[in-house]
Amino acid sequence: MSAPALAGPVGYGRVLAVPEFRAVFAAHVLSMLGVIVSEIALSVLVYDLTGSPLLSALTFALGFLPYLVGGTLLAGVGDRFPARRVLVVCDLVCAGCVAAMAVPGTGIGVLLGLRCALAVVSPVFAGTRMATLSDILGGGDLFVLGRSLLRIVAQSALLVGYGLGGLLLAVLAPRHALLITVAGFLASAALLRLGTRHRPARARVRVRERAGTRRLLADRRIRLLLLLFWIPAMFAVVPEALAAPYADALGAGSPGLGLLMCALPVGTVAGELYAGARLGPAARERIALPLVCLTLLPYLGYALHPSLTVSLLLLLLAGAGSAYTLGLDQWFVRAVPEELRGRAMTVLSAGLMTIQGVGMTLAGVAAEAVGVRATVAAAGVVGVVCCCALAAAARRAARPGC
Repeated sequence: MSAPALAGPVGYGRVLAVPEFRAVFAAHVLSMLGVIVSEIALSVLVYDLTGSPLLSALTFALGFLPYLVGGTLLAGVGDRFPARRVLVVCDLVCAGCVAAMAVPGTGIGVLLGLRCALAVVSPVFAGTRMATLSDILGGGDLFVLGRSLLRIVAQSALLVGYGLGGLLLAVLAPRHALLITVAGFLASAALLRLGTRHRPARARVRVRERAGTRRLLADRRIRLLLLLFWIPAMFAVVPEALAAPYADALGAGSPGLGLLMCALPVGTVAGELYAGARLGPAARERIALPLVCLTLLPYLGYALHPSLTVSLLLLLLAGAGSAYTLGLDQWFVRAVPEELRGRAMTVLSAGLMTIQGVGMTLAGVAAEAVGVRATVAAAGVVGVVCCCALAAAARRAARPGC
């Protein structure tokens, strides 16, 4: 996992200069905003129909749980079929599901079932898209920066999408807002179909799902890299999961809650932009493991009962530390055989979403027992220990002969 001898920073401008990537980037913006707006609109629609806060919250939870199903049962789809076809079909399936949600008279059970279907398709789409980036941009620094840009869009979409969703629902009924989401998915499908070129399937022979995933996970380097992506993320979501009760404990009200929800994504975007624009690939790989060990350290500050301002600074620092992912991306694409790349990216995406859902759930359970501040501080302690252990294992695996 050592860094290759590469030149200095390439810069995001070089990535955006690639026409195919611009099509993927624009499609990503549309689909991300569509997903977020649909989540808000569906949550409001379910609450309007039932008056149940539990069922309304369940629409968000269902966005996490089925990822594991899609990531395990459908992991090889992106390798067995041409990537462009998989991406377009996924967008069309999502458009169809949301269109069905918008039909008047659709029952609650059907609405939640359609929400599950979206979540099953999502890891296949995300994994295939990430594998396609390596075809479009190559496996070097351009790929790392392209993946970074898509992550930045995802974080920015959280900030913009919730505000946009709120504005739409102020002037439109939830079902009408869902129709706008349908248009976004269709536009994304059109961009991918017309803006990217056809490439044959990666896998020359059909590989059974279990055998292919077993082969992937049999490689110790790949297992370590997957854990380096997943474990920090499981602990990182704890403050987000507990933002509402924490804002209430601070007496910060709704404005404070909004700031607490935004701080981590803002830090993440700032860290990725700096690492992507100002550091070369070798430097980003050198700092990856130290940042993995440090990124959760700010959470220990919650034990000191910080004010809202200090809490925001701690979250910004923790978010900036997630720039370690740029170094991990390069190691991951080098470690995975080309014929398993779509499967690997799907497993990575599915595992990431699933483990974040697990982290949020455990955070809620722990907060009930010991309180919010103690839970976040404990997440910092346990998370730092786990991350340091993984970083040490990764260093040993990188030594010659290991």
